[in-house]
Amino acid sequence: MSNVESKLTHSNQLKTIRRKAVKLSDAKLVKTDLLQAEKPLPLVVQPALEDIKLVDWAANNREQIEKWLYQNGGILFRNFDIKEITEFEQLVKAISGDLLDYSYRSTPRSQVSGKIYTSTEYPADQSIPLHNEMAYSRSWPMKIGFFSVKSAETGGETPIADSRKIFHRLNPKIKEKFIEKQIMYVRNYDTQLDLTWQNVFQTDKKLEVENYCQKAGIEFEWKDNNYLRTRQVCQAVATHPKTGEKVWFNQAHLFHVSSLEQETSQILLSALPEEYLPRNAYYGDGSEIEKSVLDEIRELYQQESVIFPWQEGDVLMLDNMLTAHGRMPFSGLRKVVVGMAEPFFYS
Repeated sequence: MSNVESKLTHSNQLKTIRRKAVKLSDAKLVKTDLLQAEKPLPLVVQPALEDIKLVDWAANNREQIEKWLYQNGGILFRNFDIKEITEFEQLVKAISGDLLDYSYRSTPRSQVSGKIYTSTEYPADQSIPLHNEMAYSRSWPMKIGFFSVKSAETGGETPIADSRKIFHRLNPKIKEKFIEKQIMYVRNYDTQLDLTWQNVFQTDKKLEVENYCQKAGIEFEWKDNNYLRTRQVCQAVATHPKTGEKVWFNQAHLFHVSSLEQETSQILLSALPEEYLPRNAYYGDGSEIEKSVLDEIRELYQQESVIFPWQEGDVLMLDNMLTAHGRMPFSGLRKVVVGMAEPFFYS
């Protein structure tokens, strides 16, 4: 072979090598770790190389992300170059498909961009108990993502806890009673004490509210002066559709009047008959849930909570059935936005 032929052959080989596609999923572009060695929640995923586009990587590694979520319950994506809310929205879509509207609301939120919402707009000095999103209903998002746009000066963490562990650690007698009776949520929609029905159902048409309630199995009753009361019996325990694991999945401890500060609950109970409280929770047959039982549940959540400070640009993705979340009090400006995806309907 002549020198010219040899050079041409070598050149063609190089061209062939350059044309070979390299899949993102084949390269070790990310590294994983744990925040606390003894706890698998959350799994921390960080870039192993510079200039990794998280949205592109996630789109090519959805199956791996799903496995991590099923195993760990939550993923903290940290130190990726995500700065804009639109990038966060694209990331949630890359992982879970189209985002969901925040319907049948229980807390005040504002729409930020597309179907991205503010996190619950409660006063900064208040904490939000650990809970699974929309566990007070018979339908909920399977995935929920949080994006830290601006971290607070102090506090403002989003504690998380494994719902599987809550279920397994809870007193068997308590579990049995809740499983047998389920939970009834009673809500009174008032312009002064809680969200209006127009806000909750995102409509000002009574017929649309009635249609929603009938489809969702919610009892409704219109009172004087445009006043609405609803009742719905929902699950206390649910089975994850993919992993087959049982999880503690309700908001009895959050809806019950005992979740309020003692002074606040006393003022409400002195001013209103119990059936007119903005919200309350009972066993499914309408009987009272013992405060001692709810205190035990709250204590378990505290024991299982994992708390870490937000860094700006952090994205926390949770399997909403496997992992509960909350919010710590804070000072200074804080902006954490939320996106929800993958609707699930409990039967």
